[in-house]
Amino acid sequence: MTEERKNYLKKRRKRRLLTATLQAGLLIAFLAIWELVAYLKWVDPFIVSSPSRIVKVVAKLYTQGALFSHLWATLYETILGFLISTIMGTLIAVLLWWSDLLKDVMEPYLITLNALPKIALGPLIIIWVGAGKAAIVTMAVLISVIITVISMLTGFLSVDREKVMLLRSMHATKGQIFAKLIFPANLPTLLSVLKINVGLSWVGTIMGEYLVSREGIGYLIVYGSQVFQLDLVMASTVLLSLLAALMYALVALFEKLVRKKFG
Repeated sequence: MTEERKNYLKKRRKRRLLTATLQAGLLIAFLAIWELVAYLKWVDPFIVSSPSRIVKVVAKLYTQGALFSHLWATLYETILGFLISTIMGTLIAVLLWWSDLLKDVMEPYLITLNALPKIALGPLIIIWVGAGKAAIVTMAVLISVIITVISMLTGFLSVDREKVMLLRSMHATKGQIFAKLIFPANLPTLLSVLKINVGLSWVGTIMGEYLVSREGIGYLIVYGSQVFQLDLVMASTVLLSLLAALMYALVALFEKLVRKKFG
């Protein structure tokens, strides 16, 4: 390894360490200021809560044996919605790419469905699939699947047409073109869609839990709002943020492994 390469790697490590330190410092400073503002009652702690009050609420949920059941309920619904919407959306995009006629017919409907506020379908979803986890997962899928279809289809259609024509001139079938060119060229698109779907799946799951749920983080937020336990609302929001960040980090790690393997 050359000296220039060593210096470059050393600078990168220092930059990463500095970034991580600043990120941690910013979070600690924010929490400290939040706690101080609540302690000195510059703002009513009943309204804004505080880190210490949030910790007490989480500890209480844990003591009652309800913490992990609520976390698992929401996490299960989110992961299921995430997987279904990603797989279903990608398969639909493949079908639309495969058939130009089908793509032309369905394109305006996709645009309309994407613009439609999915929460408006909540009562219908409950009637269609029942008032349970199925309704929540369905909401999460509806939030994510259209974006997945549009993003993947756009990626499929943006592949260099000269490369497609070259494979056709070599008598490659449509399946071979897709397997050898279209899909490999859109691995970055798929990885980006995974990241997007993490956030959308959480949004859909919480929206579903707002509508119909007896457990989960969304249920805790709704319940806390109804009985004016804003500490519970803030604690649930913090837990939601931590779970979403963890899921995003896992997807980012998966992206890193894929990029390392396939270049």
